[in-house]
Amino acid sequence: MAVLMAGRKVDEVRDGVELTHLDQPMLDGSGQTKREFVDYLDRVSGLLLPGLAHRALSVIRVRPGQPPFMQKNLPDYAPEWIPRVDQWSEASRRTVHYPVCEDRRTLLWLANQRAVEFHPALLDLAGRQSMLIIDLDPPEGADFDAVSKVAGAVREVLEALELQAALKTSGSKGIHILVPVDLDHGVDDVAAATRAIAQRTATHDPDNATVAYVKDQRGGKVFVDSTRAGGATVAAAFSPRARPGLPVSYPLTWAELADVRPADFTIGTVPALLDADEVTDPWRGTMPPPQRLPAELIAEGHRIPIARVAAMHEGKRRRARG
Repeated sequence: MAVLMAGRKVDEVRDGVELTHLDQPMLDGSGQTKREFVDYLDRVSGLLLPGLAHRALSVIRVRPGQPPFMQKNLPDYAPEWIPRVDQWSEASRRTVHYPVCEDRRTLLWLANQRAVEFHPALLDLAGRQSMLIIDLDPPEGADFDAVSKVAGAVREVLEALELQAALKTSGSKGIHILVPVDLDHGVDDVAAATRAIAQRTATHDPDNATVAYVKDQRGGKVFVDSTRAGGATVAAAFSPRARPGLPVSYPLTWAELADVRPADFTIGTVPALLDADEVTDPWRGTMPPPQRLPAELIAEGHRIPIARVAAMHEGKRRRARG
């Protein structure tokens, strides 16, 4: 039962965090309440938090009647006990005060702020990148089979390089493929290796995969995105996404890939899947150990232009030609 605390109506207190408006819809049209959302995050906190720890965190929040928005800067009213890290942003020309979410209390506070999506930085607080990430993005109207097929091509490329990977649904329509790498690899080298793997995938399966950064140049193929590197972020495993039904970015085994769909994993279905799973943590349970990236792969990648930069230069050339 809700009570008044310091003039505020509080529905419940967990771990010292006052939770409010728990009976409101969490996302317009989603069908789930804020209470169901908070309960989900509480249930998976032990699985979600390891992927958020020691990293600057960006979140996507939702407010009733408003579109979701990205929030990086911790608001001034945030409690002092939330860890934070200050980083200079060249884009906005200011210092951004990122939260660092490492415990249940911080997670619950963010949940009460209606933070739906959790996007940790790829770089840890020491500036190291521990994961090489290939993000598969299907074309408009494609079914999940198209993405699964290209994921298989990525796996074949990795196997030829004697590299192993874990994979998860993105929580939207795509797939994230993650290769744990040794921490002594430089950030630029990891980014270069990511570009090389993406290019090799497009060469290996040219009928279904492309590295074209500009959408209208992809020809209805799955985009093998190599830009999840350096200062980028990625939706964490077990993070909900701000989409109808509140789907979840969920770990898969390679054997499961052909038989599932992203809609199978939501804040409503995942707890039961975890309760039935013999593996305590299905994400860590499928994660290979850190690996050395082949020197020739890194060298190959350094010869490939960064997709976003190449697209920007091509746009400038088109405008110059009129």
